[in-house]
Amino acid sequence: MRFGLFGSAQARRPEPGTELTDSSQGFREWIANNVEAEALGFHSTFVVEHHFTGFGQVSASLNLLTWLGARTSTLRLGTAVLVLPWHNPVLLAEQAATLDLLSGGRLDFGIGKGYRYNEFAGFCVPMEEADGRFDEAMDVITKAFVSDAPFTHHGRYWQYDDIVVEPPSAQRPHPPFWMGAGSERSVRQVAERGYNLLLGQYDLAEDVLRHVAQFKSDVTRRGRSFDPMEVGVARAVHIAKDRDDLAAALERRYQGHIRINRLSERPGGDTRERFAAHEEGAVRQLCDDTALFGTPDEIARKLEGLRAGGVEYVLINFGGSRENIRRFARDIMPAFADAPRIAAAAK
Repeated sequence: MRFGLFGSAQARRPEPGTELTDSSQGFREWIANNVEAEALGFHSTFVVEHHFTGFGQVSASLNLLTWLGARTSTLRLGTAVLVLPWHNPVLLAEQAATLDLLSGGRLDFGIGKGYRYNEFAGFCVPMEEADGRFDEAMDVITKAFVSDAPFTHHGRYWQYDDIVVEPPSAQRPHPPFWMGAGSERSVRQVAERGYNLLLGQYDLAEDVLRHVAQFKSDVTRRGRSFDPMEVGVARAVHIAKDRDDLAAALERRYQGHIRINRLSERPGGDTRERFAAHEEGAVRQLCDDTALFGTPDEIARKLEGLRAGGVEYVLINFGGSRENIRRFARDIMPAFADAPRIAAAAK
């Protein structure tokens, strides 16, 4: 199995009368965690993009990853995800190619459509335009990466005349495209586009395994060789000291999920699937069931269940805990160091 990191850093505003005086502290701790993770054998890090939260989530993913790229040498640098409806696609392609070039070809270009209402509202972009903006942006970004000659684009949202996008990326024809999905329809779309697949940390294990099986089938049907390392599954991990520590970690996860949902929902109610379970008991159960929390043995058993269903690449959210990163590398990773089972079986 292969392991990467997933999640966010925080740059909170200084508050009078508190110990927090340096907003960069959270970012610097995130950098230090990732530098150590590389030394411990982690393959990658994927960082989110979010805006207008009030609690300092990463808003400039490529900037943060560029700094990390200068501090590391082998760690893959992933975005999970850049939300295309809010970005000028040519400027984004230029920034991404610059990072890929400077890092020696380590960028994993994860993209998505966005789902938080407050972010679309803040940017004054109608959520109804998310699909159209995403599709057009990907057309432009792909053309920007692969075109060595000038091109023109006159679309619904973006217009460019006789441009050649610089610099070229190190990975040719472009960095790997990763796209998040969480339904049969969206998984099929990822396969149709020829992208790699990202599955979320709040997807139930049975749904993850079903999506992986579907993706393998969809990819194979289109004549593309299936590689389990082209499916990244995000999971939250906490190695608990005792039962009280476990309960506290699960409560933090639940409260964090509720806080994000409040930012994400449309005013007056939201019928999207991710908001279907509103009852506290159902939401707590979802948070508990999708977390890999507990002793190293308990976590290893859950990972083994994922691996048995075809998962070989897990992106772990440690919640910023360097102690958990170290313990996972020491106590859990060695048991999963053998060659990928699906890849071996396919030869």
